[in-house]
Order: sequence, then C-alpha cells, then structure tokens
Amino acid sequence: MQLALSEEETAFREEMRTFFTTKIPQEIRDTVAAGGHPSKDAIVRTQQILNEAGLAVPNWPVEWGGQDWTPLQRHIWHEEMQLAGVPLPLAFNANMVGPVIANFGSQEQKEKFLPATANLDIWWCQGFSEPEASLRTKAVRDGDDWVINGQKAWTTLGQHADWIFVLCRTDPEAERKQKGISFILCPMDAEGVTLRPTQLIDGGYEVNEVFFEDVRVPAENLVGEENAGWSYAKFLLGNERVGVAPVGATKRVLA
Repeated sequence: MQLALSEEETAFREEMRTFFTTKIPQEIRDTVAAGGHPSKDAIVRTQQILNEAGLAVPNWPVEWGGQDWTPLQRHIWHEEMQLAGVPLPLAFNANMVGPVIANFGSQEQKEKFLPATANLDIWWCQGFSEPEASLRTKAVRDGDDWVINGQKAWTTLGQHADWIFVLCRTDPEAERKQKGISFILCPMDAEGVTLRPTQLIDGGYEVNEVFFEDVRVPAENLVGEENAGWSYAKFLLGNERVGVAPVGATKRVLA
C-alpha cells in the first residue's frame, strides 16, 4: 500500500495550495477561517475565479469545464481548498444540478445552463424536500407547458437563487410512486412562485419554503425523460454525498 504522494502528486498539491492562497482574496478566506459565512458576493466571486482557472467543476465532463483528474487529485483539490479557507463551489450548481444536466439533459439545456452554472451566473436551489416527507408537488402537461402546483421545504439559500430544480409528480397513477416523478427546471421569478423564509433555532434564515401556484414552465425544461426523475435524483444525491466530507476544514479547525 502506497501511503505517500508521488512526486507528481506532491507537485499538484503545491500547485493547488499556491493558487488557493494567492488568487482567492484574503478577506474572503479570513471570513471562512474565523468560522463565518461568506456573503453571496464572496461566494460568486470565488467561484468565478476558480472557474476562470478551470478549478470550479473538475467533476464535470471535460467538454463542459471538468478535469480528467484521478480520484486522488480530486481529493487533494478538495482538501487544499478547505485548508486555505476557500469557499467551496456552490454545491447546488457544481455537485447537484450541473452533473444531472451534463449527463441527462438535452444539448440545448447543456448549452444554455452549464456554462452559466459553472460560473455561478445562475444560482440554483434544490426543490426536493416537502413538509410531510411525501412528494406531492405535481406537474401537469398543458400544451407546450408544464403547470406546477405544490410546496417545497428546507430550500437552502433559496433567497439567493435564480432557478430551482424541482422533483414533481407527473404520473400519480404509476404502479410504483418512484416511477411517476419528473425532474423539471423552474425560474424563481416565474409567476406563481413564492418564497417564505424559515427561521432556524440559531435565529438565522438559511432555509426557506417555496410555493408553486399554477406555475407555468416550458416543456423543454423537463430534464431527460418524463417520469424518470427519481433515477436522476439518485444520481444527484450520489454526487452530493461524495463531496460533503470536510477533511480539509476539519484539519484547519483542529490546527
């Protein structure tokens, strides 16, 4: 078993460390190191610096800004970013909806959304959870539109979001409930979308409820196949879970 980095891997670590500690503004990194929450502007600025250098979405296909790295290089990138106090690329964009669109979206969706998603020109939020832990938000096809009605809960940072990716029930008669769900993209400023902040026990408002009342979105905002959304959601959650271990941040805090 090889426990030491190779010369190439050591050089890669130094490259990442130098970039993160010299290219990301010190005031942003100081906020993170002190345990604070960087502002929306700081998060956007950081991701745009990373994206310009090809370091925002290394897990994506190379043609859309990804890097053909080894798993160990991905780990080094992730760890050194946290050690330096750099805000991580926005998870909703980099680890969730971006890979879904890249793998299952139409060519038009890829061209429209992926560059803006990588550069955080679009801020995404997640429309999965519901108040009673049962997916009741529904979307009905009406001509060239989907009409969405329902409610989502615990929508993290939805107050900043431009778009939301929504799991909707599109076939209530499906034999298995998981088979009747679709993955639909919806602008947060669409008529009929209402956001209500939820106060947490610490007094903050990181999460929100999102209400959909006869919200119309174009049919082309459906990702992949109708009623296949649960498969895309499982793919999304797999990407999300792989990236949540804060090894570098834990080392920094302990130090």
